[in-house]
Amino acid sequence: MNNDPARASGNPADPAWRQADRLLLATGRRGGFSLWLLALATFIGAIAEILLPSALGRALDALPGGGSVTWALLACTGLIAIVVAGNVISDITTGTSNARCTAWLRMTLVRHLVAIGPAAARRFEPGDLVTRVTRNASEAGQVGTTAVLVGVGLVPPLGGIVALFLIDPWVGLTALAGSLAMAGLLRVFVQHNTETIRGYLHSQGQIASRLLGALAGARTIAAAGSLERERRRILEPLPGLREHGLRMWLNQVRVTGQAAVIAPLLQLGVIAVAGYGLVAGRVSVGELYAASRYALMAAGIGSAVGYLNKLSRARAGGQRAAELLAEPAPCYGRQSLPGLPGRPGRLEFRGVRVSAAGEAVIDGLDLVVPAGATVAVVGRSGTGKSLLAAVAGRLADPDRGQVLLDGVALPELSREHLRSAVGFAFERPALVGGTIEEVINFGSPGATGTRVCEAAAIARADTFVERLPQGYQTEIASAPLSGGEMQRLGLARAFTHPYRVLILDDATSSLDAVTEQQVGAVLAGGNRDQTRLIIAHRAATAARTDLVAWLDRGRLRSLRPHSELWRNPEYRALFAADAAPNGVTTPASVADLPTGIPA
Repeated sequence: MNNDPARASGNPADPAWRQADRLLLATGRRGGFSLWLLALATFIGAIAEILLPSALGRALDALPGGGSVTWALLACTGLIAIVVAGNVISDITTGTSNARCTAWLRMTLVRHLVAIGPAAARRFEPGDLVTRVTRNASEAGQVGTTAVLVGVGLVPPLGGIVALFLIDPWVGLTALAGSLAMAGLLRVFVQHNTETIRGYLHSQGQIASRLLGALAGARTIAAAGSLERERRRILEPLPGLREHGLRMWLNQVRVTGQAAVIAPLLQLGVIAVAGYGLVAGRVSVGELYAASRYALMAAGIGSAVGYLNKLSRARAGGQRAAELLAEPAPCYGRQSLPGLPGRPGRLEFRGVRVSAAGEAVIDGLDLVVPAGATVAVVGRSGTGKSLLAAVAGRLADPDRGQVLLDGVALPELSREHLRSAVGFAFERPALVGGTIEEVINFGSPGATGTRVCEAAAIARADTFVERLPQGYQTEIASAPLSGGEMQRLGLARAFTHPYRVLILDDATSSLDAVTEQQVGAVLAGGNRDQTRLIIAHRAATAARTDLVAWLDRGRLRSLRPHSELWRNPEYRALFAADAAPNGVTTPASVADLPTGIPA
């Protein structure tokens, strides 16, 4: 599905619009009782509004004789009370229904966004996602109440035309002609405005995405002295936003201006024809007054512009929400892994092909990671190392081929079995949780405090955690952490859980040389209860592993120990900046380091 409004068809018969309309229908239904009460209250209020001019006209006709004036005035008072009560109920139920619909749509979007996982970040920009889940969902959440108000809002104009026909057929025909012209204007307005609003919302999302990225990189921008250039980049979509906003304004001005011409002409025509009927004796004075009020109602179809504009915004917001929901979430099977938990897993890639931006990054990859082995994945930048790591733990699915864990294809595993068997540690870990302990324990709620401390010690995170004011109970938001310390917490989180396969995607890149050697020694230690796949950029890291998977142009060039591959000058060139002066890279002594990770 295309996100670019300039290339969208804008045709309501287009599948994208139909999908959005189905989503809006489901959203509107969440209004429940409040929406039904709104419809009932506004409908009764509209009927009372239609009857009021007739009651006032009867009171006016009864004045000369003084016969039924009292009853007529009582009827007018009752009708006015109904209109006021309807307006009060409408205000209350509108807010309640909008809140329920918006909450349901936002929760639906958030659940789907979490289910999509990392694929959402590749498909949509972060700021655009935030805009879709917040602003656009709020606009789409008003679809139920807006549709009710638009529908019930047509009752007074239509009722006014019917009443004019009852007063005098010629008067009714005059009002009908003017109302049809007004309805034609509104139809064109809705068609033009819906696509314009969608473009406006798209431009808003672009600005939000760029602003969010700039805030994340505020230090880099300030240090580079590129504030003005960044400001221009953030506001680059502003001309498009202005263009769409100007189109919306011109559409509204055009239809409002045309309605401002048609409405007085309609009223004037109705009063003129009714006045002629009064002279001819077909219309009474009270009916002439009622006709003037009904002419205002018939012209009131033009006042629906505001509600139709909201409906257009709801449809545009609904389509942007539907685009997010159309992104498929991965499906999981029901199989479990053979053997007991805590055993090392055998990871196998069979003919795997993975694309990015429409081009194959990994193509025809066949690789077996033996159970209990520690395998480093190396290669030049752009060879797909991180993409391989994502596919290995099913954070992304291959375009072709299979990835198997202990003989079971990853899509056939249940979500619970897959996530308890394969763990990750990332270069820039997201620290989720309120305290340091909760961050390390994230994903392993059953882990004890002792287990958390052991994992922190293995990741060498205990050295700085214990210096914090409250130790492991320190609030993460108030803990001043460097990039290396954040990586150590991410590693501790990965070490807390007894995964069959642990994948480290450049997870030690920010560590100092000593800490990196210590952690690397643990990963390459004697414990064979876990299989480890390490995305490596340093020769020292690769040297500590059992095997090195050398990727070249999307394929596996070799799977051998580092010591054998080091004889190849092309392999050494991968680590040219990291090589030792004598041309050999060797790990530091690890005799005094722990040899395993707690199971």
